[in-house]
Amino acid sequence: MFIQFLGTGAGVPAKARNVSSLALKLLDELNEVWLFDCGEATQHQILQTTLRPRKISKIFITHLHGDHIFGLPGFLSSRSFQGGSEALTIYGPQGIKEFVLTSLKLSRSRLTYPLKFVELSPQGGQIKLANDWIVDYLPLDHGILSFGFRVTQPDLAGQLLMDRLEPYQIPNGPLLGKLKRGETIELEDGRILNGRDFISPNQPGKVVTILGDTRLTDNGITLAKEADLLVHEATFEESEAALAKRYFHSTNTQAAYVASQARAKKLLLNHISARYLGHQAKYLENQACHVFSATQVVVDLAEYPI
Repeated sequence: MFIQFLGTGAGVPAKARNVSSLALKLLDELNEVWLFDCGEATQHQILQTTLRPRKISKIFITHLHGDHIFGLPGFLSSRSFQGGSEALTIYGPQGIKEFVLTSLKLSRSRLTYPLKFVELSPQGGQIKLANDWIVDYLPLDHGILSFGFRVTQPDLAGQLLMDRLEPYQIPNGPLLGKLKRGETIELEDGRILNGRDFISPNQPGKVVTILGDTRLTDNGITLAKEADLLVHEATFEESEAALAKRYFHSTNTQAAYVASQARAKKLLLNHISARYLGHQAKYLENQACHVFSATQVVVDLAEYPI
């Protein structure tokens, strides 16, 4: 599982940062990619990566501000031109369906694949997906309805402990396959082995929390509880907390506070104002690290394992 940032800027495109979009790459787990937000020129950013648009099966929209959705019509149309035939589902606030369909209708764009919309409850809820994946969502505090998402991977099945089986010298074949499935087998010498005795405990699945634009809010902490990774906006630095509140955004240290309170493992800061360039962006990171040490300010096209 990997996360790749296609746009990490706030509000408008800048030379160093495009507007909001990120990809959750679940290629090993599901052979899918999930996109979160799709700001202007997201498809241009994708061209600089190894991402294949046809692998993007789901798009989660945090809110309807233009810097988070203006790239949708172009991406959806290009996906058709690039041979996309697999179905795609868009999840987002009420109005996302009207925005997309109106854009496609007025531009006379026709898609070569089924497009489905799921408009989410303003109160929050849970999306149950195939293979026991779950996406929980809650409203944040942004003046306009803005969601945060918590992606939970199902627990991973325990692995066969080959070192423990070594004394029995069982060759690859049906008997080993039965043990992998937790079944009981009988060896040629009459010994009975229970597969469950040779399988490690299930491993908890990963949890990834991706928040839309927001002020500091308890719902952000709830969604981020013990997450392996939290992605949080940091439009302003610590001394500009009054501006952050006025414009319904967060500071870097407020984001770090959320990560700390939620006991998240890692915090990635995005939605960075164009005012913070180079060493100034590093200053944002260092300042946040005083509150939550496992913090990093991300840049466009950066990719991180989860």
